Amino acid sequence: MSHYIALIEDAGPDTAIGVWFPDLPGCFSAGDTVEEAMNHAEEALTLYAASVSAMPRARTLTELKADPEIAADIAAHIVALVPFKLPVPAAAE
Repeated sequence: MSHYIALIEDAGPDTAIGVWFPDLPGCFSAGDTVEEAMNHAEEALTLYAASVSAMPRARTLTELKADPEIAADIAAHIVALVPFKLPVPAAAE
């Protein structure tokens, strides 16, 4: 099992809590609570994996901090690891 780094964004009581993945463009989730958003994040990873031919390599936190396009977001938001299991391929018929 691998993990992808997610950023949790809480913009206040009038908006959902957002979770997004710097290594996975367009992969995000949300929820009314952090717990709900994180549960949805695992589902978002599964759906993302089903929509691409190969999952991008998950960068480490050190690598992401060194990326100038991501560093400010890492400093501004909560960082979490979201587990990801590669889907088991269907048996050939």
